[in-house]
Amino acid sequence: MAPLAKSARAFRNSIATRDDAETGKATLDRDGISGSLRSMLVLRSLAFNVLFYANLVLWLIFAVLPALLLPKRALLAVAIAWSHSSLWLMRVVAGTRYEITGVENIPEGGLMVGAKHQSFLETFALVTVFTNPVFILKRELTWIPVFGWALTKMRMIPVNRGARARALSDVTRRAKIELGQNGRQLLIFPEGTRRAPGAPPAYKFGAAHLYAELGVPCVPVALNTGLYWPRRKFLRRPGTVRIEILPAIEPGLDKVAFQAILQERIETASDRLLAQGRAELAARGMDPLASS
Repeated sequence: MAPLAKSARAFRNSIATRDDAETGKATLDRDGISGSLRSMLVLRSLAFNVLFYANLVLWLIFAVLPALLLPKRALLAVAIAWSHSSLWLMRVVAGTRYEITGVENIPEGGLMVGAKHQSFLETFALVTVFTNPVFILKRELTWIPVFGWALTKMRMIPVNRGARARALSDVTRRAKIELGQNGRQLLIFPEGTRRAPGAPPAYKFGAAHLYAELGVPCVPVALNTGLYWPRRKFLRRPGTVRIEILPAIEPGLDKVAFQAILQERIETASDRLLAQGRAELAARGMDPLASS
């Protein structure tokens, strides 16, 4: 890995020069990137994307397949190790570091995690701190060879989106078992899908339903991942991704009050992290919202 790390350091040094700092005054393209930086960013993003998916395939073949014969905890350990390897690639190749704060706010035992969702990045970065996770995911993912087998083995909760009422009932039943009997952490995205940084919030009521039914604390999570790993985009921007684990919302609130508190906490903190990330990227001529 030494040649890879050496090349990545050269990339980072080239971006951090005084000339690049001055490109914030230059004309920005539709991705908010000044022209002199775009070629370098494309090369780094290409290298990262190729290595990221190659790394995923290698882990599926050489780690996940053998672990399917072992207990669930072995597969969870593989998933956590893969997450760390992907974050290492992101730092070394794309120049994107990550910072998770507020770990002390995670209670013991079964709980819900309600996270802002801007990127694929948080789906695996959060696994490094919530180490016995259970995700709610569309059932079609469980049909994928090897990957889907692993999801089933780890007792993730598939949902049939075509049968909404029954699906919610099935999810609630499974979640009660995993959190109550096994003390796991249910990771959900209250908006249901990825939202672009700065987009108006669109929280669904499913999180409030689960909170009321499960009777466990809910830990809100704010982030600015979409600035660096944007949805449906090829580019990966260098900088520091920030994920903030906020104080838990204790059980016992009614659904409406919970929904309001959850949204207010996540959005307030995410807006702060967004402003911080934008300022850092703007100083390097890479603010993705500058051209919007």
